[in-house]
Amino acid sequence: MTFWNILLILVKGAGYTVLVTLASIGAGLAVGLLLAVLSLVRWKTVRLLLAAYTYVFRSIPVLVLLFIVFFGLPGMGIRIPPFFSMVLCLGLVSGAYLAEIFRGAMAAVSRDEITAAEAMGMKRVQIFLYVIWPQMFRMAVPGMTNEFTSILKYTPFAYTVGIPEIMKEAMSLAALTLRGLEIYLAVGILYYLIYKVFVVSFETLEKRFRIPGLAGE
Repeated sequence: MTFWNILLILVKGAGYTVLVTLASIGAGLAVGLLLAVLSLVRWKTVRLLLAAYTYVFRSIPVLVLLFIVFFGLPGMGIRIPPFFSMVLCLGLVSGAYLAEIFRGAMAAVSRDEITAAEAMGMKRVQIFLYVIWPQMFRMAVPGMTNEFTSILKYTPFAYTVGIPEIMKEAMSLAALTLRGLEIYLAVGILYYLIYKVFVVSFETLEKRFRIPGLAGE
């Protein structure tokens, strides 16, 4: 078996890796945006709950949370399929980090622009969509890219719940051929290629939403 053959075999698991990554990114974005918007609420109870959420889910390792969801919840009669367990856990954890990234980006939006929008008679939803959101997105891009990269690096944990992604395919192949060095080198190459495609795609998206007139544009 040549190194090229090893790569071709591992590519079968790359589809699951990409799928888990994209689904987890979507879940993390949904959770992070929801928490960031809720942070604008001035109720003390809401703020305390949000602080507790971000503290808890930023401190629990993803693998521990995955085991709680996939292996622990069935003891209470709650069974979640492997794919959804992985996406749920990564979404909850990354959402906690993204919420802080979005909150920091929103705080960086000039208060003068918000005041001007209010003076024009814009509603709060319109202000968020047309004033805060475009600038928040642009300023949050570096943090979002780093967090999404972390999600990709967490996807190998999916093999622990039976998802046939790259790492599970690699472990099965290594046990069969005893060529661990070549196999895991191929794994590293595949993850690097996925990472590069992801970063280039996200940079393209960032340019699409870039605000004219800022940063020398």
